[in-house]
Amino acid sequence: MCWVEGMARDDIYSLLFLLCFLCFRAVSAQSAVFSCDVEGNPSLRNLSFCDRDLDIDSRVKDLVGRLTLPEKIGFLGDKAGAVQRLGIPGYEWWSEALHGVSYVGPGTKFSSLVPGATSFPQVILTAASFNTTLFTAIGKAVSTEARAMYNVGLAGLTFWSPNVNIFRDPRWGRGQETPGEDPLLSSKYGSSYVRGLQDADEPNKLKVGACCKHYTAYDVDNWKGVQRYTFNAIVTKQDLDDTFNPPFKSCVVDGNVASVMCSYNKVNGKPTCADSDLLVGTIRGDWKLNGYISSDCDSVDVLYSSQHYTKTPEEAAAITIKSGLDLNCGTFLTQHSQAAIQAGILTEADVDRAISNNFATQMRLGFYDGNPSKLPFGGLGPSDVCTKENQELAREAARQGIVLLKNSKGSLPLNPSTIGSLAVIGPNINVTKTMIGNYEGTPCKYTTPLQGLMETASNSKVLAVPGCSNVACSANGFQLDPAKQAAAQADVTILIVGADQSIERESFDRTDLNLPGQQTALVQEVTKAAKGLVILVIMSGGPFDISFAKNNDKISSILWVGYPGEAGGAAIADVIYGKFNPGGRLPVTWYPQSFADKVPMTDMRMRPDPSTGYPGRTYRFYSGDVVYAFGDGLSYTSFSHQLLKAPKLVVIPLEEGHECLDQACSSLDVTESWCQKMAVDVNLRVANNGGMAGGHTVFLFYTPPAVHGAPKKHLIGFEKVSLEPNAAENVAFSVDVCKDMSLVDEVGKRKVALGSHVLHVGDLKHYLKLEASRK
Repeated sequence: MCWVEGMARDDIYSLLFLLCFLCFRAVSAQSAVFSCDVEGNPSLRNLSFCDRDLDIDSRVKDLVGRLTLPEKIGFLGDKAGAVQRLGIPGYEWWSEALHGVSYVGPGTKFSSLVPGATSFPQVILTAASFNTTLFTAIGKAVSTEARAMYNVGLAGLTFWSPNVNIFRDPRWGRGQETPGEDPLLSSKYGSSYVRGLQDADEPNKLKVGACCKHYTAYDVDNWKGVQRYTFNAIVTKQDLDDTFNPPFKSCVVDGNVASVMCSYNKVNGKPTCADSDLLVGTIRGDWKLNGYISSDCDSVDVLYSSQHYTKTPEEAAAITIKSGLDLNCGTFLTQHSQAAIQAGILTEADVDRAISNNFATQMRLGFYDGNPSKLPFGGLGPSDVCTKENQELAREAARQGIVLLKNSKGSLPLNPSTIGSLAVIGPNINVTKTMIGNYEGTPCKYTTPLQGLMETASNSKVLAVPGCSNVACSANGFQLDPAKQAAAQADVTILIVGADQSIERESFDRTDLNLPGQQTALVQEVTKAAKGLVILVIMSGGPFDISFAKNNDKISSILWVGYPGEAGGAAIADVIYGKFNPGGRLPVTWYPQSFADKVPMTDMRMRPDPSTGYPGRTYRFYSGDVVYAFGDGLSYTSFSHQLLKAPKLVVIPLEEGHECLDQACSSLDVTESWCQKMAVDVNLRVANNGGMAGGHTVFLFYTPPAVHGAPKKHLIGFEKVSLEPNAAENVAFSVDVCKDMSLVDEVGKRKVALGSHVLHVGDLKHYLKLEASRK
């Protein structure tokens, strides 16, 4: 077998797997490659769970009924065991696809067959595009590559993405993985990306299975010694229902997501994976999840061994399964569930329920439908990964997300033909892996910022000086003089600074909001020495206090580029040189350092407390000063808004005898019958008044009456439009009064406030009164 020489063992196995599919070789039940291989093993035709013409419930019931108790328990863990007598191979549930197929998780690997996959921007930058069509398009591209890899044995079918936790605190190391701080943006991102990943035309068919995580109120990893494994998030019912839970609800209700993952932390004293109100009551009961509930990895073990929530491992197994957990990432349930049954604190029926949800998901994925090559998406293969179209989509996503925060006197875009020399300075000028953030895969290729700039400015002399050996920018690696000398010679200086995974990541939160190490000094001193324009580029997931740069007149332009993915360098150059007009908007508030000095990361309250000076969190409630606000972002052109249509009065008809007809009420309960058909149409005219085509996000905010601790401002709609110079377009919002204009009261009930509401679009304000009247 000389053709094997030089190939890694995994590559050999993958190639053999591919040959199995291509040749449709018959395999015995003792060596099943895929479930229900009725061609290779005709005896499987008699098994009802292999009958694709039966409904899923019937197939699942048949499968569960054929299993022994030890076999059933083997299906409670992410590494599901094989049942050779039924022709069922082992299956690994844990794969990841946060912003591209990832090698994080044992279910996915790369090989010579598929050496890489398209690495899209980290989620926080994609979210800055505020483009739901883009969110879905990326999801579809990722799932095509994922399914192609599954077909050659390199990936699973279940991907534990996206992360839709609210980016509540700017120091959170995992904020980069999320769509930001706003519940509506996070909800629309989550449901849109899920629909793209699952790419399903009907509820019981899935291309791949998505998973929304980490439920819920999870956003402390490791801050000053406070660990996510033992952190108890004290959260009001009000904050839970109007801030932390909406993205998960949208994933389930609007996206029909296949899975929700419970988190490590406790919420109000209970581990989320052992809270029946959160799991059975809310996810499966109120929201009607059609899928399975998974634990975060080893979180069942964590609640026993680290949180000491139960006295025995058997009790931990019992309480989580009975609370609604179906699948344990890890081995804890497979190790301790049988003993829990023997102890009488868990029943076999409880296990049946859990694994039935898992099997039903696999049925929707076609896992029990025989040879994948003969199924929908079965024709996908290595040629469908890293396609030219997907790589261009990665570049477009980065361009759409990049946020222009400052542009004095129209300094950008640059004209490459007029620039004789360019200094490119900073620790992130020529990075590769930094650009793709965490939960990454092997990208198709990289274009670094320096490469992108040099390609565009091919006629300019480029002076590249890191200035710091890495983003930590310690005194030992600080190289200021060469950086200053380069800036003093150049017509334009571009500083590319910020963070990487050594500064912010899973299990590592920041303690301050300053640029790391000597980076601030690097920016300041280089700016002083610079001969020409100075452009500052921030590459990071979380925000920084860059007030010093915002207020420095010599720094003409500031760009935030997130972690822009494999094509990040090309996208940065496209924006700086005007090949693309930036239209990204900040998905998070950029706070001053004083916020980090005064506010503990562990304080979960969203609303301010004037009596103690607590300022609240996110643009919806925060009462302090900001460096840059949620939604900030500039363009190379100018846009204007004109209100065409919006009502000034909405009358809510109440039943005879309603208490609010005889007494003054500040709000109405949304569960009442009047809520069913209450919609408000808001029509706008958006115009591009400048000389350059560009994308523009139209934000519809509203301010409700000051009742029930209402947010001071709340996003209820957004639309992305693309306009040519001097062109205009109508944008229409249909506002559901009960869904969009409601708020959660102090005890967690959703209400619609009566009185004067204010709608905001840009500088426009429109006053809308809601009042109650007899039917």
